[in-house]
Amino acid sequence: MSEIKNKNGSAANGSVEIKEQEHIQWENLLETERSCAPLVDIYETEDDYILTAHLPGVKKENIKLNIEDGSLLIFGKINYHEALNRKYILNESDLANYYRKFKLSDSVNLEKIEALYENGLLQIKLPKHDYVKPRNISIK
Repeated sequence: MSEIKNKNGSAANGSVEIKEQEHIQWENLLETERSCAPLVDIYETEDDYILTAHLPGVKKENIKLNIEDGSLLIFGKINYHEALNRKYILNESDLANYYRKFKLSDSVNLEKIEALYENGLLQIKLPKHDYVKPRNISIK
């Protein structure tokens, strides 16, 4: 398991709220098929954590998101048959399914997670529980 860090190598905001777990084989992934970790960007707003996964070549109906034991699992299955039947002149992209697993902290409200897929990008909104959001305290 590895921590999500900024480009400069330091932990985001001094603490890590989302931790990436090691790659494991998804139950629907055939042993003969390859998988790789999609590129992911994660940022934080006052109310949410936003995770954007790059899943080029994956159709919306071939994406699976699950929450299991406090972890977010992302799986994208490419169409091997379609890709292998192309007559490539140049192919620099990796022909593999996508898989990534993140351990979520208790600050994420699992019941209100939302996802949107558009143009090869999967954006997952991970809302924070109210108790972790900043608030002002009035002085009497």
